[in-house]
This record gives sequence, structure tokens and C-alpha cells, in this order.
Amino acid sequence: MKFRTTAAALLALALSAGTAAAQPAASLKDRIVGSWDFVVAEVAAPDGKKSFPFGETPRGILIFTADGRFAQIHVAGDVSKIASNNRMTGTPEEYAAIMRRSLSVFGTWTVDEEKKTVTYNIVSSSFPNWEGEAQTRNIDKLTADEFVNTNPNVGGGRGSASNFYRRVK
Repeated sequence: MKFRTTAAALLALALSAGTAAAQPAASLKDRIVGSWDFVVAEVAAPDGKKSFPFGETPRGILIFTADGRFAQIHVAGDVSKIASNNRMTGTPEEYAAIMRRSLSVFGTWTVDEEKKTVTYNIVSSSFPNWEGEAQTRNIDKLTADEFVNTNPNVGGGRGSASNFYRRVK
């Protein structure tokens, strides 16, 4: 009797291990869902020169919800404050500096598992020219803790932009 119980337990363990091993890896879509801290954006110009449009120590977040919504906020770590301490009474120079050093975008998203891309369907942005656009980025790296995507064609022919993120813990 003891032998049968042990044999049954071993068989159950082997079957459950086989079932777990046979399960496919989580999809890119499932793995991308969550909140990601913005680490840095790096633009590579056609001549190879690199720049950091939000500085080397930016702040921000990228959020992907399971139901297909996203929000992205990128802000330079050194963006200047408005001297009047009132967001409605900044100077034209202050507003221009803020616009150049920050970007917010939100909308819906989809993943192409085969091409390893994520497409942002932009509902609105602090750069209003993007409203209604679909922008596709290559998924260069996606681990449990890191996500890197590249926009291969940054506006104005500036090159490609890679965005680096770490999962919020």
C-alpha cells in the first residue's frame, strides 16, 4: 500500500511538472503590462551623434493596462520651475523650456508578437501634432525588470530614439 501511495504521488508530481513545462512562455503583451519608471531617452542622429532630450537623469513613467490603455510621461530631471509659482502665469521663455524638456502621451496600445513591436494609438499628447497618430516602436528588450523600445524614425529626421525603463516595484 505504501508503495502505491508513493508511486501515485510521484506520478502526480511528474504529470504536473510536465504540464508546467509544456505551457508556453508569457506573451509580450502579458509581460509588458504594468508600470515602468523612465530611466533615459537616447536619440541617435543619422551621423551617429547621441543626445538626451530629457537629460541624463529624467523623471517619468510609462503605464500599460491589461485592457489596452497606456500613459507616458517624460520630464527632464532639471526642468526649471516657473518663477511666479503659478502654472498659468509663466513667461513665454519658461513655457518654451518646459515644452522642449517634457512630453506626455496617452491612448491605447497593441503588440505585434511576431514583429516584436508595440503600437501607440495616441488619443492626446502635450505635443498636439501627435493626436490621432499610430506610432510603432520596436521592442528591443523586455525582461521582468527592464523594457527598452526604439522609435526608428524620430520626427524631423533626427534619427532614432531609444527609451529605457525599469519596472516599478
